[in-house]
Amino acid sequence: MARGRSSSSSWWRYLHPSYYLKRPKRLALVFISFVFITFAVWDRQSLVQEHEAEISKLNEDLIRLQDQLREVKGNLGYLGERVMNTNDEKNSKDLVDIDPINKERREKVKEAMLHAWDSYEKYAWGQDELQPQSKNGVDSFGGLGATLIDSLDTLYIMGLEDEFRRAREWVANSLDFNKDYEASVFETTIRLHYKGASILADSGTEQLEFIALSQRTGDPTYQQKVENVIIQLQKTFPSDGLLPIFVNPHSGTSSYSTITFGAMGDSFYEYLLKAWIQGNKTETVKHYRKMWETSMEGLLSLIRKTTPSSFTYICEKNGGSLSDKMDELACFVPGMLALGSSGYGPEKAEKFLSLAKELSWTCYNFYQSTPTKLAGENYYFHAGEDMNVGTSWNILRPETVESLVYLWRFTGNKTYQDWGWDIFQAFEKNSRTDSGYVGLKDVNTGAKDNMMQSFFLAETLKYLYLLFSPPSFISFDEWVFNTEAHPLRIIP
Repeated sequence: MARGRSSSSSWWRYLHPSYYLKRPKRLALVFISFVFITFAVWDRQSLVQEHEAEISKLNEDLIRLQDQLREVKGNLGYLGERVMNTNDEKNSKDLVDIDPINKERREKVKEAMLHAWDSYEKYAWGQDELQPQSKNGVDSFGGLGATLIDSLDTLYIMGLEDEFRRAREWVANSLDFNKDYEASVFETTIRLHYKGASILADSGTEQLEFIALSQRTGDPTYQQKVENVIIQLQKTFPSDGLLPIFVNPHSGTSSYSTITFGAMGDSFYEYLLKAWIQGNKTETVKHYRKMWETSMEGLLSLIRKTTPSSFTYICEKNGGSLSDKMDELACFVPGMLALGSSGYGPEKAEKFLSLAKELSWTCYNFYQSTPTKLAGENYYFHAGEDMNVGTSWNILRPETVESLVYLWRFTGNKTYQDWGWDIFQAFEKNSRTDSGYVGLKDVNTGAKDNMMQSFFLAETLKYLYLLFSPPSFISFDEWVFNTEAHPLRIIP
């Protein structure tokens, strides 16, 4: 018992502070041990807390990703339905204002679109364009599904929801931009050189799309790039506002000498106006309008009239001489003038709107003057002969119908709807086949080619549909159409 008490007393003395005060080395050792144990315990607790926090964060991320995945799946499954329901409501409201004749015309155009689309889907799905005669697809643009992508908004606008859904799914799952292909800027906004020069329409027809891209992404880089082009062109912008169709991409100076509102020049002038509209006509985009007005004064110097019928037409300029030639492509000008006329004062607005009406009459007669009632690619004008078709093919172009839409909306004159109906009927009679629509090799003989251009679905049929719709349907107060007839929202 005495031994036990001695052992117990020996143990308790280690716990008495006086024991360590008499022995400083042992005190230091105990202190170090205490600190080490404290830090070890604290570190372990911290690690546990951090681990728990990380697990909690990962769980939150997982839940959020699961929610996003469900949302994406929901969008893929139901976005089309929601979009189409909204579109149907809009259509229903607008249809109240359509007279029975135009309602029937509108449905005929919709049926034509469905026929063109079904043929593409059957014979050329996922390829760029359909060759209806041989019933196969071709990759005219490197295999980017040009017709499919071009048709998306037309399908949507017309309320073709099943077709729109299938096209949307192809874009989401199959569209591949990883292509080894040299493409045109005008078609895909990638630069194309011509003998060291860039085509004017290519260089000046990127603004709307890139500005919209910056608006959607919040990245100003895209807008800055295309506005740099305009800044460079401003430095050498001529007093008449008319630029030759070839521009040096390094200096911004013009090269060669052809000036035209037709091929390779057309959409540059169109985009000067539309960039101003897209920017909501604010001070920051005023320079676009100013350049456009300068160009329109230059346009007046190219205007001539035929004899004996006084058809108004736009000449081309080669060096110092004028050529009495006008492309059907230049038939976008009447619509552009109608769209831009509202930015002038009353006197000039009437002047340019009157010119638009005169030019639209000429373009309509491009169609009416041939046996097939379809326009050739270009026309020549000679004293006493009015107009003669030059290049005689027709590839289903939209420019005349496009202008008729603008004139109908800005004047309310139903004559423009009647002209458009005449053109549509000519397409139905001469270009429709069992497997789509084709152009004509010769508008005089009616000989058919073997190509359904993607812009027939993107532009021609869309503009015809809009022509027979109320002005409130896709209002010009809210939307601006790019040169391929794709609507872009005006910046608030």
